[in-house]
Amino acid sequence: MFWPLIQVFWLSFQETSGFGLSEWIGFGNYREIMGDTVFWQALLNTSIYTVLSVPLCLVAGFGAAFLLNRPMPGRGLIRAIFYMPAVISGVSSALAAAWMFNADLGIVNKLLTAVGAGGVAWQSQGGPAMLSLVVVSLWIGLGFNMVVYLAALQGIPRELYEAARVDGAGWWQTLRSITVPSLAPTTFFLLVIGIINSFQVFDIVYVMTGGGPGNSTTMLVTYAYTSGFDQRRQGYASAIGVVLYAIVLILTVVQWRLSRRRDAV
Repeated sequence: MFWPLIQVFWLSFQETSGFGLSEWIGFGNYREIMGDTVFWQALLNTSIYTVLSVPLCLVAGFGAAFLLNRPMPGRGLIRAIFYMPAVISGVSSALAAAWMFNADLGIVNKLLTAVGAGGVAWQSQGGPAMLSLVVVSLWIGLGFNMVVYLAALQGIPRELYEAARVDGAGWWQTLRSITVPSLAPTTFFLLVIGIINSFQVFDIVYVMTGGGPGNSTTMLVTYAYTSGFDQRRQGYASAIGVVLYAIVLILTVVQWRLSRRRDAV
């Protein structure tokens, strides 16, 4: 893992296609990034995707875990159904989703038409295209968050709930005062993992939208891939990767410090 990381840093200071000789250009790639409108669009798209998908996955994962932590008929089967997308290849899931969100033949538009809402141009409009990516990321990520939350819920001492019931606390007071605070470390872990994964999203974007229409769903990783392998600018693509690495590192450190400060209080 460390050797490729070192190579990326080294390549980011060069102009190279991956073949033949390379040219050392210092910070030339980084200066170009500063004025690259597509890069800033990709950064904005990635940020929007992260802000929408990560909280939804956290809330949905917690809700599913909270409901499925209680005894009910077929609980094991329901858990397996929720978790199944997490173990399926991302490309396979994206291919299935691409058909589902197809504007002409997809089941999503057929259902919308059936209830009188009308079809949506998922592939040719930026907003709906981004929304389809968020929905698919929720479908894929819900199962993992659910399993982690389930493990954390089952680790909360039962004595806390028994004491709350003795004191006359209802389910809402118990949820707010015991369950949610007890799950704070788990939520922080899933938040960090979710942000890292969302900034590295590639497969569902590449398969479903290809970054389009236009650059409305181009993410940092897809732009780096396009620059490195389609345009054969591997030095520039490496510089984008280094910037992405720095962004994720800064976000993780900030969240870690905030978590430490909260725990200290």
